[in-house]
Amino acid sequence: MKNQVQLITYADRLSGAGLPELTQLLDGPLAGLFGGVHILPFYYPIDGSDAGFDPIDHSEVDKRLGNWESVKALGERFEVMADLIVNHASAQSPEFQNVLKHGEQSPYWALFLKEQDIFPDGINDEQAQAIFRPRPTSCFTPKKLQSGEMVNFWTTFTDNQVDINVETPQGKAYLDKILTLFAKNNVKIIRLDAAGYAIKRAGTSCFMTPESFDFINQLSRQANALGMETIAEIHSHYQTQIDVASKVDRVYDFALPPLILHALFSNNADPLLCWLQQSPRNCLTVLDTHDGIGIVDAGPDGDKPGLLNAQQIDTLVETIHSNSRGESKQATGAAASNVDLYQVNCTYYDALGRNDLDYLIARAIQFFSPGVPQVYYGGLLALHNDMALLENTNVGRDINRSYLNEQQVEDALSKPVVKCLCKLIELRNHSSAFDGEFVISGSEEAFSLQWRNQDARAQLQVNLTTREAHITLQEPGQIKYFSLSDLLHNLKN
Repeated sequence: MKNQVQLITYADRLSGAGLPELTQLLDGPLAGLFGGVHILPFYYPIDGSDAGFDPIDHSEVDKRLGNWESVKALGERFEVMADLIVNHASAQSPEFQNVLKHGEQSPYWALFLKEQDIFPDGINDEQAQAIFRPRPTSCFTPKKLQSGEMVNFWTTFTDNQVDINVETPQGKAYLDKILTLFAKNNVKIIRLDAAGYAIKRAGTSCFMTPESFDFINQLSRQANALGMETIAEIHSHYQTQIDVASKVDRVYDFALPPLILHALFSNNADPLLCWLQQSPRNCLTVLDTHDGIGIVDAGPDGDKPGLLNAQQIDTLVETIHSNSRGESKQATGAAASNVDLYQVNCTYYDALGRNDLDYLIARAIQFFSPGVPQVYYGGLLALHNDMALLENTNVGRDINRSYLNEQQVEDALSKPVVKCLCKLIELRNHSSAFDGEFVISGSEEAFSLQWRNQDARAQLQVNLTTREAHITLQEPGQIKYFSLSDLLHNLKN
């Protein structure tokens, strides 16, 4: 993977059309900014109950976006990252519909996970309570077969997303087919979506079991043999991320977004700096994604202390709600049809109260933290919460999933804060210092993040109290020094 900033986007919501138009955008107005692009689910259909994460056919590109040749062509220009939706498929898929029609006689009967597969004698209350669930309802959905029999199918996320039994030959063949398609069409990086839920065992949380670690490791090796890297997508206690990092090529640093917010809200960077001393170096860094802002990743888990304590987490969430003028509260938790109750739904720009300087400091910290940075299209364009889309769909995460047209993209790219962010992206891409050694100094309100690679240096100095942020770049024969506030001021005038 290139050590350059990557874009996260839906093909249609940013380009206004499909994959060819996204390629033109990356080669045109966004030229030179991104070494790779994570294209969020482009499978059929892109407009299911979970914005493409509930594929009816994981092996088919939605024709409204293009085809596999479109993916292949984009992959010739940029490193393409795609989602392998490991845990589930749509209840509308031909395979599951065949199961409903033919029951145990269906060739796909073993493909989908049922209560009886893990609990042959039925599940009791204690076992049910032990299961980690991203929403408060049951992890099973009763489905009626054509014969009239009712069967409890495992549905970790929504009733329309039926879990796959990845330990059966049918489950393995399902994933093998998709991996092969990816490899043939220039996909270089695979995001293992919801992989932590893939292996269930009675009497456990059914999340990140030891068998899950083994499964992720095996799937990663399989992808590596086909010439692809894997990224584990897991929201959990920070120690879990450290453990998973040894099993895959890369993990997400999901603890970073809330820790940066906490630092800016409290003028105290100690929890952030504590994390950066131990965070996995083989990670992707994000501030925002197509999901909400993860909170569980920085907080405590039972008797395991977090990077932030429970009170700090509560204050963090309430400050986001206040900064967004209550908009995030309308999109979070039980206020809307949410899959994940441990995330706050809000654009990162609005979470910071639309403060341009604070937003740029947050991005600078991200770019100077260990890992390869990814920037979500809403974050690239410093978008506001999309309350109209939220009202239309009542899906909490849609507050940060705007549909844009060409003019809206052009207007957003002309904003000073976006111009400044683009300059930070170019800086991160072009300095060889970021291939070297990472050094932290300072504490509380004032700190420094520095990279050293032979004669190249890149340093970010931040004072949270005064909101001063300076960047120093040193290459053989030249030194550049500037402040983020001056850069922003100059672009506004």
